[in-house]
Amino acid sequence: MTKRIKRRDFLRAGAAAGLALAASETLLAGAPAIIKQGVKPAVVSSANGNIFKNGGDETCVQRAFRLMTAGTDVLDALIAGVNIVELDPLDDSVGYGGLPNADGVVQLDSSCMHGPKKRAGAVAALEGVRTPSLVAKAVMETTDHHLIVGHGAQTFARNMGFKIEDDLNTEHSRKLWLEWKRRTDPSHYLDPQKRAEVWRRETLKMVAEGLIREEHIYGTINCDGVNAKGEVCGVTTTSGLSWKIPGRVGDSPILGAGLYVDGAVGAAGSTGRGEANLYNLCSFLIVEEMRRGAHPKDAGMTALRRIKANTVEQRLLNKDGNPNFGINFYILNARGEHAGVTMYEGARYAVCTDAGPQTLNCEPLLPKPKE
Repeated sequence: MTKRIKRRDFLRAGAAAGLALAASETLLAGAPAIIKQGVKPAVVSSANGNIFKNGGDETCVQRAFRLMTAGTDVLDALIAGVNIVELDPLDDSVGYGGLPNADGVVQLDSSCMHGPKKRAGAVAALEGVRTPSLVAKAVMETTDHHLIVGHGAQTFARNMGFKIEDDLNTEHSRKLWLEWKRRTDPSHYLDPQKRAEVWRRETLKMVAEGLIREEHIYGTINCDGVNAKGEVCGVTTTSGLSWKIPGRVGDSPILGAGLYVDGAVGAAGSTGRGEANLYNLCSFLIVEEMRRGAHPKDAGMTALRRIKANTVEQRLLNKDGNPNFGINFYILNARGEHAGVTMYEGARYAVCTDAGPQTLNCEPLLPKPKE
């Protein structure tokens, strides 16, 4: 027969339990947040996130992972990482010294998304600020808007206290622009077929001559991260397509294209031909595929197949009938599983985990076309 507990004994035991709980809460008040079971903290980015250091001793993914795992807000850590690349004049695809538009003006785009807060901010065609990712974050934090563009974006940045410079070209980026300008029709507004032919022919000649790195034609950096609590954030920042028509905005600052984050699912971002990504909203598609249970790699391959199927203009096809451009996606789910995928073999992506920074091969949809 079960022994009955006296009322005073029950009250005494309850009081003791309450004191024990209060003591444990006091001890935990200054302790690190509980690690979410099954999550492996990770930061992924385009390959330039593990190359450029802007004269320091850390790359983008290294800094982002170090700060994130030390307790810094995930988005703050990621932006601190991409700031390295934005400020490094040696990367002529992002920020200061990025390859300019057809008029020789550097116009920058960026977006950021905070998974836990479910907030986002972006800027496009921003001139004069070396770190557009920080301006995008200011849009997220201080306005009711998601996207501010052009002169309005610059005015907003000035109001927020950002330094506005007259020219973000370096001697190197200006030299390359002048070389491109010399080679092409200065009127620039050609009929669509001739414009595509001239741009591609002369730009690829400059690649073949070693003047431009091929990946910097559409150069960008996307960086996504998840911490031990499973909090997911992302940022994308770029100087956009080299020699673009002034005012052109690609996929990088557009939510669902150049970047998409769902805090419960994961994040995806891209580099490469922005127009192809915009038409298909691939970052959103990838996250939705992961929501349905797909691994990051499989979700990314679905997006690449969508782009391939929707590329039908002859000017955008090679002799095999496949896209004549490259596009890559960098993908991370809320458990820390990651992947890089690419239209054609040869692309790489960066990752940093407890094992340190690495540069890995992207999974290709198609083999590299034969010459």
